[in-house]
Amino acid sequence: MTAARPLRFGAVSRSGGQTVQWLLKRNCSATPRQILTLYASLCLVSIGIALAFWNLGATLVMPFAWLELLAVGGALLVYSRHAADSELIRLQPGRLTVERVFGRHVERAEFAPDWVRVEPEHGDRSLVELSGQGQRIAVGRFVRPELRRQLADELRWALRRRQWLPADGRSGGLRNDATQDKSEN
Repeated sequence: MTAARPLRFGAVSRSGGQTVQWLLKRNCSATPRQILTLYASLCLVSIGIALAFWNLGATLVMPFAWLELLAVGGALLVYSRHAADSELIRLQPGRLTVERVFGRHVERAEFAPDWVRVEPEHGDRSLVELSGQGQRIAVGRFVRPELRRQLADELRWALRRRQWLPADGRSGGLRNDATQDKSEN
C-alpha cells in the first residue's frame, strides 16, 4: 500500500459522501461585524468631541467631523465588502466544482474530473488555471505566489487519485494530516 500524501491546502470531508475540499480565503484581521463596532465607536467619539467644540463656539468642527466619518465609513465599507472573499474547490465523485466569491459576485464552474487541466496562467508564480469542457477559471488569489505551484501540484495529485472512494468506504489514500489513522504509524 502506498503512503498517503498529506494535503497542505485541502481537507478530506466525510459528510455527505467522500469529498476533498480546498477553501482559500482572504487573510483578514477583522470581520465585518468587528469593523462595524469599531466604526460606531469612532462615530460616537468623533461626534461627541465635535459637539463639545460646537458648544464652545467652534462651529466648523462639526462639518469636518461628518466629512471625516463619511470618508472613513466609505473606506471601511470597501474593506468589509471584500473581507469574506474566498475560493472553494470541491472534488466529489464525478465532478469538480469551483466557486469564487468576490464581493457580491459569485462565479461557479463545474468540471468532469477526467477532463480537467491544471496549469499556471502565465508562469510558476501566477494564478492556477483550471480548464476543461470549454470552461476555465483561475484560482489561488489568496495563496502566496510562491506557494501556488504547490497548490497546483496538490490539485493535480488529487485529480489523478480521484478514485478515492473504493467499495469498502475507506479514503483510499487521500487524507489530511488531521484525519490520518494513528494505528498506521
